[in-house]
Amino acid sequence: MTGIEVIEKPGLDGKRRALVLAEDRLGHYPEFRQFFMRRFSLETDGLSKPGYVRAPSGMIYALVFVGRSGEPFPDGIEIYALADALEPLSEEDVDTDLWALLRWMVDGIGGEWRVEDLDATGRLYQLPFLS
Repeated sequence: MTGIEVIEKPGLDGKRRALVLAEDRLGHYPEFRQFFMRRFSLETDGLSKPGYVRAPSGMIYALVFVGRSGEPFPDGIEIYALADALEPLSEEDVDTDLWALLRWMVDGIGGEWRVEDLDATGRLYQLPFLS
């Protein structure tokens, strides 16, 4: 279980957007593009609104889908934490939430994409002193 919940209309009053991740080559793996197309009905809502998710920390994130001329939509994604206007972000919570988002995406794609492989790859990049 990834702890990611898709939400339709979060309350945005008193919130600010803080960019936490940008991927400008979403189309590099078509499975990711197809996952987002299905999960957020991008064929009809595409450029009109972001997708929103609630992560394990309780933080809401806006997934903004980016298009490029000559490329199938979406070609990129920007992920923004919706933080209270004057409150700092918890780096630890954001890291945990982004990892949960990656696991949610890989689990949703399925097929050759497996969460176990993502976890194994992630362990290779984990800094020992952070454990």
